[in-house]
Amino acid sequence: MPAVSPSIWPWVLPPLMLVASNVFMTFAWYGHLKFASAPLWGVVLVSWGIAFFEYWLAVPANRIGHAVYSAAQLKTMQEAITFAVFVVFSSTYLKEALAPSQLLGFALIVGGAALVFLKP
Repeated sequence: MPAVSPSIWPWVLPPLMLVASNVFMTFAWYGHLKFASAPLWGVVLVSWGIAFFEYWLAVPANRIGHAVYSAAQLKTMQEAITFAVFVVFSSTYLKEALAPSQLLGFALIVGGAALVFLKP
């Protein structure tokens, strides 16, 4: 198997890290919904602890990615990834079905976000 060129990592590593960071952040923001009887102060502390690890992925992803992506592209990528992660999380972890209108709304937002990557 041929080795991956080191010059490709700034293009590939940030999106992968942003996916991982979004998994952490989605659990931090929404994972506690399965534990409605838990005290709010407790879920806030647990969520804060989970978010700590999200930052250890998101901040380096943006630092590395800024070598090849603009800040607007990185932010747009992060938002599109957030929707994709949330759709999977909502349906698998929370067992909440997403209505077709919600999926279409997410798709339109992602489609609009794709415009950021078009060159003028």
